[in-house]
Amino acid sequence: MAISRSLAEELDKRRAAALEGGGPAKAADRHAKGRMTARERIEALYSVGTFQETGLHAQHATRHFGMEKKSIPADGVITGTGFVDGRPVAAFSQDFGVVGGTLGEMHSRKICLVLDHALKAGVPVVGFNDSGGARIQEGVGALSAYGQVFYRNVQLSGVVPQISVIAGPCAGGAAYSPALTDFVIMTREHAQMFICGPEVIRAVTGQSTTMDEIGSAAAHGSVSGNIHFVAEDDADAVAIVHRLLSFLPSNNMMDPPHRIEPDLAIEDDPALDALLPEDPKSAYDVRQVIARLADEGDFLEVMEGFAANLVVGFGRVGGVVTGFVANQPMVKAGALDIDASDKGARFVRLCNVFNIPLVTLVDVPGFLPGVAEERRGIIRHGAKMLFAYASATVPKITVIMRKAYGGAYLAMCSQDMGADRVIAWPSAEIAVMGAEGAVNILYRKDLAEAEDRATRAQELAEEYRAEFASPYLSAGRLFVSDIVQPCQTRSAIALTLRGLLSKRETRPPKKHGNIPL
Repeated sequence: MAISRSLAEELDKRRAAALEGGGPAKAADRHAKGRMTARERIEALYSVGTFQETGLHAQHATRHFGMEKKSIPADGVITGTGFVDGRPVAAFSQDFGVVGGTLGEMHSRKICLVLDHALKAGVPVVGFNDSGGARIQEGVGALSAYGQVFYRNVQLSGVVPQISVIAGPCAGGAAYSPALTDFVIMTREHAQMFICGPEVIRAVTGQSTTMDEIGSAAAHGSVSGNIHFVAEDDADAVAIVHRLLSFLPSNNMMDPPHRIEPDLAIEDDPALDALLPEDPKSAYDVRQVIARLADEGDFLEVMEGFAANLVVGFGRVGGVVTGFVANQPMVKAGALDIDASDKGARFVRLCNVFNIPLVTLVDVPGFLPGVAEERRGIIRHGAKMLFAYASATVPKITVIMRKAYGGAYLAMCSQDMGADRVIAWPSAEIAVMGAEGAVNILYRKDLAEAEDRATRAQELAEEYRAEFASPYLSAGRLFVSDIVQPCQTRSAIALTLRGLLSKRETRPPKKHGNIPL
């Protein structure tokens, strides 16, 4: 017997009302500003026809402040699962067009259910954040609801990739859920993320500020380091999500999506020989080196605008998904400072939990000297790099291109910190400190008596560099696996990565290490 016509019509009516969300007028307003609706973001994320929604008919149970008379379609958030490039992915999208996308108990429960599903199924989660914050009509229940989301963010951490897109307001406690995820993407316009807005800051501290200074994508992308990518608009944000997922495994028990061909091409790349300046003090863009190493020059840089003295991101070498960590001589001479140490350590740990091999390109003069750095805790922050590399069990390949001095040499994954293979270029300088600094200490008396101090210092520096900083000295003591011409580097890395795909390494049983935070 066919289902009753009235029952079928009732279902169609209820679905239509829920799918309409905030209505055509609000959707038109969004489109006029070049923005997507919550549902359009979901549609852009998934392959056509693969999205299966959950909780479409959810209803709040608030009976105060007139809420008992108010219908909130889908309770202001769209949740479900679908397929991205053939892989299952879970997602939620807050709907600002429905009561400002505010989070209440049912709204939170829907997000928690999709997070629970992601944990059980072992699939990535993408969250589109566009919300006015906690639904104050629900009181402490809304605060508890946020806590439920935060708790799950932490349970999923290191198990499945979590990607947050800030596509509208994300204020107060709401900002902590994205902060707990692996990647945060923020649209350049229309998005704000902050704990206290300009008005609150002015009222409490007397300081005058603007939203651009504290809550914009530009501020978070270059000053605070709270986000990883700045997107031009909603469509660009979804495109970044797709690129990120193309480098990430679905969960921590799987390998990344390598693209390994049976035959590995082994050939020199003469262009690499020309990238390094002859003068060891001259700067160059390390991104050009990465572009020559990565397959087809395809490199997705992470946190491009923050701590630019260290470059991190994803590529493939010989088809193997690889995380690159590289000093950038064009900024602060590539020295490690507090922000660069935080950026590098977090990226190394992310690669480790998702089984992504690491290639570290070294040209580091040391940790950045200065009173401010010392007082702000460069020791504690720099130790994060040491901790991250020593903890990582994924394949680790280090290429020493030029300078590798002092503790920063160790912090950039020397053999002693667990590198599986250390390759040096003939231009490498590996020493406790730079030749000029060492000469001033070791030959203080000689320099004081010299007729031409500058000339004598240069002579001694050249002697020191040749005798004590030579890569052949380190290779002779097996601190360096091999010395290769730059043109041979890509092949050397590709061969090593292919040989290390079966690497297995364990650590002593423990809950977790106590990273210096």
